[in-house]
Amino acid sequence: MKPLAAFTKRTQSRSRHHPTPLAPSQTERTQSRPPAPDPRPLVPGPRPPPLASPERGTLILMTWLTWSLLSALFAAATAILAKLGVAGMDANLATAVRTSVVVAFTWLLAFATRQPTGFQALSGKSWIFLVLSGLATGLSWVCYFHALQVGPASRVAPVDKLSVALVIVFAALFLGERLTWGKGIGGLLIVAGAITIALD
Repeated sequence: MKPLAAFTKRTQSRSRHHPTPLAPSQTERTQSRPPAPDPRPLVPGPRPPPLASPERGTLILMTWLTWSLLSALFAAATAILAKLGVAGMDANLATAVRTSVVVAFTWLLAFATRQPTGFQALSGKSWIFLVLSGLATGLSWVCYFHALQVGPASRVAPVDKLSVALVIVFAALFLGERLTWGKGIGGLLIVAGAITIALD
């Protein structure tokens, strides 16, 4: 009996120093188990439109102010280049050459950046106003080149920009845009500046 009592005593002592790990309970097994996948099919919800596509990212992210500043820059370059190009030649022929370049360039740009339904959006009303706008542009360029042929570019270009003040008035009359004090004062300053340069 003594050997058996000694063995039992050693076993109890080992159990106190090295306790046997308990089996995890049902709650612990449930918490440690990864969640089951949702059997319902994933239905994609509406996604916000991207700010920019890879093809037209730059065009979309540019603001109206950026486009306006670039337009002013290229308009200034147009006046200087046109003054140099119209010297010694017929102004109408110079207008035709410039218009041909603009037509080719704009059609290439339209095809390069076209949208799938871009040409389908052209209605009869759009054609009428675009044709009238093209005629007005052509008349404006003819008058502009004749003015450059006989006058200095530093005076012709500012007087030509009186169109800005006229656009403010026409937009209020025909497009219903609100005429504010800022637009009115800015338009008057443009007119005063053009007249001052023209009389210098």
